[in-house]
Amino acid sequence: MEVINSLMTWILKHRIRQIERFKNNPFEVQDEILLKLINTAKKTQFGKRHGFSHISCYEDFARQVPTHDYEAIKPFIERTMKGEQNVLWPTEVTWFSKSSGTTSSRSKFIPVTEESLEECHYKGGKDMLSLYINNYPDTKLFTGKSLSIGGSHQINHLDANKNSKYGDISAVIMQNLPLWAQLARTPSLETALMDEWEAKIQKMAEETIRENVTSLTGVPTWTLVLLQRVLEMTGKKNISEVWPNLEVFFHGAVAFGPYRNIFKALIPSAGMRYMETYNASEGFFGIQDQKNSDELLLMLDYGVFYEFIPMDEWEKETPHIIPLEAVEKDKNYALLISTNGGLWRYNIGDTVKFTSTHPYRIKISGRTKHFINAFGEEVIVENAERAIELACEATGASLTNFTAAPIYFEEHKNKGAHEWVIEFSKYPSDEASFKDLLDRYLREINSDYDAKRYHDMVLQMPIVHFAPTGTFENWLKSRGKLGGQNKVPRLSNNRDYIDEILKWI
Repeated sequence: MEVINSLMTWILKHRIRQIERFKNNPFEVQDEILLKLINTAKKTQFGKRHGFSHISCYEDFARQVPTHDYEAIKPFIERTMKGEQNVLWPTEVTWFSKSSGTTSSRSKFIPVTEESLEECHYKGGKDMLSLYINNYPDTKLFTGKSLSIGGSHQINHLDANKNSKYGDISAVIMQNLPLWAQLARTPSLETALMDEWEAKIQKMAEETIRENVTSLTGVPTWTLVLLQRVLEMTGKKNISEVWPNLEVFFHGAVAFGPYRNIFKALIPSAGMRYMETYNASEGFFGIQDQKNSDELLLMLDYGVFYEFIPMDEWEKETPHIIPLEAVEKDKNYALLISTNGGLWRYNIGDTVKFTSTHPYRIKISGRTKHFINAFGEEVIVENAERAIELACEATGASLTNFTAAPIYFEEHKNKGAHEWVIEFSKYPSDEASFKDLLDRYLREINSDYDAKRYHDMVLQMPIVHFAPTGTFENWLKSRGKLGGQNKVPRLSNNRDYIDEILKWI
């Protein structure tokens, strides 16, 4: 295994030179990507409709191609799902990533082409390993296996010929991994793709407790469920006793800050490392490339062309859209992508903030539709997660999940408030203190929220419900959305989610 470890680290280190190229030449690389996308898709139905053959620069592209949310591009995707080809992308589409996301209660189906798998998702996975090895050259990662937590897939019945399938992006990736990658992961593919989540967690624990697991890959929330089940089955005090060679958790999908302390408690090894990625159904966009930073390097050569809408332009009928070269640090932007999966000027629903422009590094700051701005307070997910993280640290608590929404004037006399439902794996030592700290930290982080809280003039103290263990899991299960890529909406500007969840308390 040491020989394999040495060989793999040597191979993966070679990618660093290519990463340095796009770091040093970001605009040149992005221009190349755009023109390659346009040229490849110019004979598709979408390309013909929007005159791709006459596009030779970004200005042409921005003028001729409209922006799309999911509803706008959905008719093209539905035709592809019914078996029609050459609609959005010229190569055959046989896989679709199903995303419940947090922007809509309806499922979204994103085409996954051979190019997007190879040049984006798989390339991202290899680069994640390359950057990790570059930072930690003494790694023994490949002497054991990676424990991957993924979703499931099924046949696409809209396709009369039954030639295509859909599922969570993690399931699509797992199903199509090359043989060498399959051999390097655990549990078995059959178990990893089970669709009954509770039985799957049990089976995953059974299969992996005797493996030499050196890395974990998955969403923090569901990874915690698995780790706790492993401890229950083994009777061990912590995960380091089960997998002594575990050295890294590659995580994404939700902010890791609120979960950091509970992972440290479960995995007390001094050598344990954590590495964040930005991998969505629509593509692989960012990787943490520095040891002691939670910033994500924006990956510019994955067949994805990036555009950005400043959030102060978001509500305008015709917002000003800018390419990468025009972004500024510390401003919130809605993310638009054009990809080798056939998405064109597509609003992914995420907001990002640039922490650096040399090279381009970002933080995920929230969602375009997931915020609370009922009273002009403009609280985004990033604010809420940071405030909760600080309140947990101060009160010795460990978070499992949370959601928050406004209480409007008519429901709360003549003043508004925010209502929170929070579930912990370790509850605060002082619940009243936690509530005060949550409010205080949110005021420190967000000046607009602080202004609305001044003397309780607009917003009163938040109402916080300390939910029993299993509340969010029970709610997700009741909606048929337990496991996989399904996430609890962190913030909502209406009460649709929180009123449902309150019924489970």
